[in-house]
Amino acid sequence: MLPLLLLLLPVACSRAKLERHEYMYVSAAETSLRDRVATLYAKVGTVRNGERVEVLEKQKRFVRVRTAGGQEGWIEHRSLVPQEIYDGFQQLAKDNASMPVQAHGTTRSELNMHLTPARDAEHFYQLKEGEKLEILKRATADKNVRKSSATNSAENANAPSNPTTGPAHTTSSPPATSSAKSKSKVAPKPSPADKQSPKPESEQPSAGNEPPPPKPIMEDWYLVRNSSGQAGWVLLRMVDLDVPLDVAQYAEGQRITGYFVLNTVEENTDEGTKSVPQYLVLLNEPKDGLPWDYNQVRVFTRNRARHRYETAYRERNIEGYLPVRVGHQAFEKEGDLPTFTIRKMNDSGQIVETTYKLNGPIVRRVPTPEEEAAEKAKHEAEMAARKQAAEQARAKRGSAAKKQSSSHKKKHH
Repeated sequence: MLPLLLLLLPVACSRAKLERHEYMYVSAAETSLRDRVATLYAKVGTVRNGERVEVLEKQKRFVRVRTAGGQEGWIEHRSLVPQEIYDGFQQLAKDNASMPVQAHGTTRSELNMHLTPARDAEHFYQLKEGEKLEILKRATADKNVRKSSATNSAENANAPSNPTTGPAHTTSSPPATSSAKSKSKVAPKPSPADKQSPKPESEQPSAGNEPPPPKPIMEDWYLVRNSSGQAGWVLLRMVDLDVPLDVAQYAEGQRITGYFVLNTVEENTDEGTKSVPQYLVLLNEPKDGLPWDYNQVRVFTRNRARHRYETAYRERNIEGYLPVRVGHQAFEKEGDLPTFTIRKMNDSGQIVETTYKLNGPIVRRVPTPEEEAAEKAKHEAEMAARKQAAEQARAKRGSAAKKQSSSHKKKHH
């Protein structure tokens, strides 16, 4: 019996090993499955971006896979991402599922969605040219920052062909001068003038000094979500915001980084009555790398008589940070009004939230609960002081009247 068990043990271990399924996901937009790894091959199937495949066999550059439909074939390793990358994108979408949309945009060309805001970060999902996106966040990153050489060499096989999203070229250091060449050169003798007026120590060249590192080149990124709910980071300059031209024309050279519909108003035109939106717009300086997301907010209300937008409110020179939230709030005397809440840095260096309300063409700041409590306490104190002053005045008048009556009686006696 024991010899039989010993014979069956390797078979059982082999089966257990085969049952450990490994899955990968297609990161290419679309690619073919090959029947063999050779220069001449036949196409046995097609896989598309985001599709899950089961790994059957691996070679240096190719992987044999099986699709959900049962097709088997070879595919280049660079067209696949492992399970952990897929899980990272799933977690990114989950973490930002409730993030309010800051703007809507359209891609300028085909783009890779990255897991983090970096050119050489892992990428998986691909976006088509002209695809509609929801803008969720903004980030800024150093364009020249690169991972370790070991990581880069492993990931270069997966680098996209699109130069706007692929790894940037690194500048190699200048070649060092060989010792043979340096020995062949004879150093010139110093002139008398050089002996009399030596250069300052700070200006003298040092053999150990290295050239200063290049200044960081910063670039902005957007965290976006497509119509399928997939989220990822893309270069900001590769997305055009879908800001209405009637509002975008007032940007005054600034970069619009977000826009929101606050409410709609009815406007009479030659074609009839139509609903026209009123907007909150975020603007920033037209350059990448700024630590804040916007430095100006503007509210555009509709002048229905002149059929144009006008600035109802503007706040400049602020350090504003996403996300911005819009909504509605009920106010006692004014009714239900549209509101927006921005996050900006105060004079103490803290990021605070400030809420505003739009009542017709007028924008007013909504006091915080603490400010309302302080205002209420101040109002009650003022009322108490007025009441006390009125009582003191009545008491004073009563005392004066009593004295006057007493003096009048003495005169008659």
